[in-house]
Amino acid sequence: MRLSELTTLRLGGPAARYLEATSEPAVIDAVTDADRAGEPLLVLAGGSNVVVADEGFPGTVVRIATRGIARAGAALEVAAGEPWDPLVAECVAGGLAGVECLAGIPGAVGATPIQNVGAYGQEVAETISAVRVLDRADGAVRTLTPAECGFTYRSSAFKREPGRWVVLAVSFALDTSEGSAPIRYPELARALGVDVGARAPLADVREAVLALRRAKGMVLDPDDPDTVSAGSFFTNPVLDSGAFAALRARAAERLGPNAPPPAWPDADGHVKTSAAWLIERAGFHRGHGNPDGIAISGKHTLALTNRGAGTTAELVALAREIAGGVQDAFGVALVPEPVFVGPRW
Repeated sequence: MRLSELTTLRLGGPAARYLEATSEPAVIDAVTDADRAGEPLLVLAGGSNVVVADEGFPGTVVRIATRGIARAGAALEVAAGEPWDPLVAECVAGGLAGVECLAGIPGAVGATPIQNVGAYGQEVAETISAVRVLDRADGAVRTLTPAECGFTYRSSAFKREPGRWVVLAVSFALDTSEGSAPIRYPELARALGVDVGARAPLADVREAVLALRRAKGMVLDPDDPDTVSAGSFFTNPVLDSGAFAALRARAAERLGPNAPPPAWPDADGHVKTSAAWLIERAGFHRGHGNPDGIAISGKHTLALTNRGAGTTAELVALAREIAGGVQDAFGVALVPEPVFVGPRW
């Protein structure tokens, strides 16, 4: 099995051994057997947020293909292998609010707590009530609370301790409502024709989010080469006040006083800024790269795409070129969002 067949980037060489697990016990057995044998192990589900080496993976690849959604009122327990976007659609159709702004995101449910998936003002951590996991440190199955998951911006305890935890199921506490959660993201509010902080019908929010994502090449479409990507390749930098002041000074020197970097202050004094803004002002534009291989998306500066003949080595080289250009221009280090399997960042 070539792992390019299992990733949205369509990159990655062969697996030494490949297993597909369709039940939770099968997942546990496959992982436990590999660990007992001392084999390298890679756990995949939707393959939407992973960069796999051209050489492939020299061990066992377990693809989680579990299914199952249990609903009790506004609470859900969802198997890790369930596709994410259909779950959002089901929530919207069933009058459950809290994930409607996360429509169109590829991948499986089990990956969402690892990355603390977020978009258009929502984060999945806001609705997760528990995560059932296999702890590879001792082979125990545990149910972790949100606090134990250690959620932060686009990160979690799962991401900070790679390889330790295997997500088996995710529980969500949603709201029974035909109206959305308050709209926090100005671009989405404009698309809906409402004020920031207002609510809108769930179905309208989902459709507006899908339209915005499609315009950026962020909804998987076999007819759109801009969607052959891992989504946003870099996270938006979160800077302390001193680092953001230094960025503003560098931006004023480079671009003039009337082009300040975007700023979204946090309550703790940190400031989030835009990775796309930094990339574009550092001189990297849509389509930059190899038109037949790896290039920046023609629709969104944050997405690196495989135009058909790309390699993982080419992808990493372009990502490093972009990050190096931003560092040189603005003194800000960009952090990749996908998980790297094989290639080093």
